Amino acid sequence: MPVYSVSDAEHQMKLPLLFDEHSLRHYLEKTAGRTVSLTLTKNSCSMISVKIHGRSVSLRLHRMFLYAETGVLAEIAEMIKNKKGKTPHISRFIKNNAAGIERKPKRLKINAHGKFYNLLEIYDSLNKEYFNSMVSARITWGAKSPRHAVRRRTLGSYFKDNGMIRINPVLDSGKVPRYYIEYVIYHEMLHADMDAEAANGRRSVHSKEFKRRERLFKYYEKAIGSLFSHTSP
Repeated sequence: MPVYSVSDAEHQMKLPLLFDEHSLRHYLEKTAGRTVSLTLTKNSCSMISVKIHGRSVSLRLHRMFLYAETGVLAEIAEMIKNKKGKTPHISRFIKNNAAGIERKPKRLKINAHGKFYNLLEIYDSLNKEYFNSMVSARITWGAKSPRHAVRRRTLGSYFKDNGMIRINPVLDSGKVPRYYIEYVIYHEMLHADMDAEAANGRRSVHSKEFKRRERLFKYYEKAIGSLFSHTSP
């Protein structure tokens, strides 16, 4: 059997490659008795799409079906014939190989430009001054909180899973001095840089080293001193 080039996602399925596109189309045409126009996709939402045009069929299949055994393909052939009937083999095959389906990452809405402050400009400046431009996180203003939810605010946060720093838009105000928002951003950049060190097997978000480096911010004492005076709406 020839060797075919496959994607990393397909390797993750750990199944033998039973068909290429040509042999799969030929098998389905012979089994279903129809002319098949086959398109292989990496669509993560629609695994199978069948459109019948008289004696011909337009068939779109996820590439994982190159690994499918005859029981699965027999059900696909039945779909090509009449688009009716139960498909337990297909359902089981998709479920068993869900880990190998490439998912498109959700698009994250990024808005770094505020009315008073440009987060990206501040981020770049801090990155050069304190991190040798080595921090590679993204930064955006977060969503506005309801007016009644102001008792306890999170001014900034870092999300490890997508490398995103979110800054509370309450800080985008002419009443908030630049050194203060710089401190909030610097604090979250430290999280990105240190990636929440583990101490004694437990996750330590603000370790001793984190606190030491936090004090290296040139306006640290000034920012800490005014920590609560710039958070009211």
